[in-house]
Amino acid sequence: MFAELIRRLTDPAPAPLRDTDARLALGALLVRLARADGDYSSAEVARIDAILANRYGLSDPTALRRDCEALEKEAPDTVRFTRAIKDAVAYEDRRAVIAAMWDIVLADGERDDAENSLMRMIAPMLGVTDQDSNAARIQIENAK
Repeated sequence: MFAELIRRLTDPAPAPLRDTDARLALGALLVRLARADGDYSSAEVARIDAILANRYGLSDPTALRRDCEALEKEAPDTVRFTRAIKDAVAYEDRRAVIAAMWDIVLADGERDDAENSLMRMIAPMLGVTDQDSNAARIQIENAK
């Protein structure tokens, strides 16, 4: 279903993604993070829905989330997938995704080792500085 998008993402010199494709790719990263600990909880699904609704002005983000879930299953390994997104998505969008990812990590009230490990790997692969990632985490923790 997403073969063409994945092919464009993994092209050696990817072009910037169209808005629809960027939504899918960034949402798929949220899903991948939520699934990292083997427990894709209803709290995490609800947070993904809230993030997608807020970020993209959707009244019902269910269809988009389901597409993101499907893309996540088809996407290549996290290293290649994340690096591909880095090359195709503007920094400010990647930084916002890191904040959203911290929101997912903290959604169930626990910082699981698998999720923490994935965050430590993904932020630099997206080209987001440690300072920006840490600031995003603190902002999300203070908002809870």
